Amino acid sequence: MKAISKRKKMDYISGYTMILPLVLGLGVFYFYPIFKVFYDSFHEVGAFNKTKWVGLENYIQMFHDSTMWHALFNTMRYVLVIVPSVIILSLLLAVFLNMKIKGKSFFRVVYFIPAITMSAAVAMIWRWMFNSDYGIINYILNIFGMDSVQFLSNPQLAWIAICIVSVWSSVGYNMIILLAGIQGISRSYYEAASMDGASGIRQFFSITLPLITPTLFFVLVTTLISTFQTFDTIYMMIQKTGLAMESSQSMVVYFYKNAFEFSKKGYASALAVFLFLIIMLITALQMKLQKKWVNYE
Repeated sequence: MKAISKRKKMDYISGYTMILPLVLGLGVFYFYPIFKVFYDSFHEVGAFNKTKWVGLENYIQMFHDSTMWHALFNTMRYVLVIVPSVIILSLLLAVFLNMKIKGKSFFRVVYFIPAITMSAAVAMIWRWMFNSDYGIINYILNIFGMDSVQFLSNPQLAWIAICIVSVWSSVGYNMIILLAGIQGISRSYYEAASMDGASGIRQFFSITLPLITPTLFFVLVTTLISTFQTFDTIYMMIQKTGLAMESSQSMVVYFYKNAFEFSKKGYASALAVFLFLIIMLITALQMKLQKKWVNYE
């Protein structure tokens, strides 16, 4: 019994030793920053991180900040445009690439390239493409006799350009996930449907769509969270000053400005907490509503 007890003890020590680096990493790089943000949101953070307790003052200021509400409006606008677009296009591409077509592997690689490209590089390339003087998009418009368009400096168009880039960057990754879900469906369902005379469209809506709802739910949740955190595309493509930035900046961009440009870390922390609560509530609502449309059978 002593030998067994000692062996178990050594197993426990070995196991905890192996997960210790992961636990320390999570604590230092995840849990501590979360605690620090909540802590700073109730303080005024000055030079050298000196803090002064202000209670709910940062939150009161936030709810009276018209710029914050406009940034939240922009963020919600991104969510309402980008999330449905990404899901629909990803699903269509996944269905298309699941068919028997020539060059299927080539198309999969091409569509997936944006997902493995650095977001800063993507933003810079698209910034050059949208450029009003030498951008390829305006060059094509000029060929057809159309005037150049100020995509990135026009307040009405800047946010649309951000949506285009965000959708283009996200479709490939989600397409691969949905394609994996489609390929996991047993072929016997389609064979039985074909024998019953069901068309391809009928098979899609009666077999494919219901059986990939768990994958769709995962894509929906992750895409929504990432869209709420839109930052690098806006920050790299839009000029820091001007009406275009005001009409396109998201909550994360406004948080970054307050934290690192205006040196208002306490107020920025309150913004981060507010955005976190919004994402958490929407995610919790999605988890609640999934029972009505997600099929796990």
